[in-house]
Amino acid sequence: MKTHPILEQHPERRTKCLVYTRVMGYHRPVESFNIGKKGEHKQRIHFNECKC
Repeated sequence: MKTHPILEQHPERRTKCLVYTRVMGYHRPVESFNIGKKGEHKQRIHFNECKC
């Protein structure tokens, strides 16, 4: 994965980003998933629903 040049110039300014997803009616951080669930999360396809 290629990083943005500005991020490469200022690595000390980077912070960790927590990604949450909805699981069984509540939100959980993806980093707390087991290895199988993390793989499943990476395979998800994101889409935009039309406003028809």
